[in-house]
Amino acid sequence: MKSKKKPLIKKIEIEQSINVEVNNNAVTIKGEKGEISRKFNSKSIIIKTEENKIIVDSIKEKKKEKKMVNTIVAHLKNMIKGVTKGFEYELSAVFKHFPMTLEVKNNKVLIKNFLGEKVPRECEIVEGVNVNLTGQKFILSGIDKEKVGSMASRLELITRVTKMDRRIFQDGIFITRKDNKII
Repeated sequence: MKSKKKPLIKKIEIEQSINVEVNNNAVTIKGEKGEISRKFNSKSIIIKTEENKIIVDSIKEKKKEKKMVNTIVAHLKNMIKGVTKGFEYELSAVFKHFPMTLEVKNNKVLIKNFLGEKVPRECEIVEGVNVNLTGQKFILSGIDKEKVGSMASRLELITRVTKMDRRIFQDGIFITRKDNKII
């Protein structure tokens, strides 16, 4: 005889310094570093708050809903970590053939003389991300993990070398550290 499946309920503990508001699966979390809002569009998932907990509940017992609950819980934990500690990525500019000149100006990152190019490459800075440039290292910081990660990937992609031998042309900007974890 098969056992009856039960909906998945996950609870996330929150600190006293964090303020959480939930309105129709739109979650706003306020902390010492700032505020993050996000709307979760799922009709079979219910998000609510109780005392010092966020409760994520699924109406159905299907595998898809259980995966969705775990995904939403991961996003909420990242939001809580963002408003308390923040996120930080470190990127390094590496060149072998032509010395790159890096510059942050007018909400853009300018990469000059990449592989000897005359026209500088530009990358617009994502809103909500702080970019600090010290020598050949970028330090990206912010409270939204997705925005900080997106900015780091943009910098990597803008200096991606194509149609050349990667063993010889190893120039570019690469992520070297994510949240104090060396890559």
